[in-house]
Amino acid sequence: MTPAVQITDGSLAFGSRTLWSGLDLTVEPGQFVAVLGPNGSGKSSLLRVVLGLLPLRHGQARVCGDLVRRGSRRIGYVPQHRGFAADVPLRGADFVQLGIDGTRWGLPAPHRHRHQVADLLDQVEAGYLAKHPLGAMSGGEQQRLRIAQALATNPQVLLCDEPLLSLDLRHQRRVVDLIDKRRRDHGTSVLFVTHEINPVLEATDLVLYMIDGAFRIGTPDEVMRSEVLSALYNSPVEVIRRHDKILVLGAEEAASGQHGHATGTDWEQHAW
Repeated sequence: MTPAVQITDGSLAFGSRTLWSGLDLTVEPGQFVAVLGPNGSGKSSLLRVVLGLLPLRHGQARVCGDLVRRGSRRIGYVPQHRGFAADVPLRGADFVQLGIDGTRWGLPAPHRHRHQVADLLDQVEAGYLAKHPLGAMSGGEQQRLRIAQALATNPQVLLCDEPLLSLDLRHQRRVVDLIDKRRRDHGTSVLFVTHEINPVLEATDLVLYMIDGAFRIGTPDEVMRSEVLSALYNSPVEVIRRHDKILVLGAEEAASGQHGHATGTDWEQHAW
């Protein structure tokens, strides 16, 4: 089968700084890949490469066999959670419809694709939000709508850029369950950027762990190990498994030693 996402000998750089190089990543249809690492390691930039928004300095990036390009309808994108202002005039159904009409000129017609919007809302168990104003919803409800919007083009690849930030544990679990159900039911591949492995551990097939130009790719059991992370951080890191959870001790301290200065954490934000 043609890989859903394939990066071959990929190198990404901004000016004189190389973010990562020699990256070979293959994501098969239906695979869930958790992308981990500290701020500034290039996780979000990787998604932007797949979206066709950042060119590789070297190598190739393909989606479903074709070279990446902007605006591919094969890709859905779920951004970080950011709350909407209370006076935003859009309702839930209006917001989801933007995912269908967003590539067309003019304002969305209020009754166009009504049945498709209803189906998308049902897929994320948010039909009751169709007429609710965005600003009156909880963070978890807003993220459900972002997922529904990302699914509007029936994508083969779903890119998720830290969609669990600022959500409580209950809403984190619901968001992960919805994304995992989509990939199991439709064979959609998922690249999921996150700082914390545990909310997505049960769904994860592969881990891509990135830090300071280095990376490791493998199953959670292969990557989330003390010796592997210690080598990546070039500092002692202890990984403890307890009650189906993974505790990583010392990673933040090690990362702050390499990325704690302003040019470390702010650099990737500037690259956005």
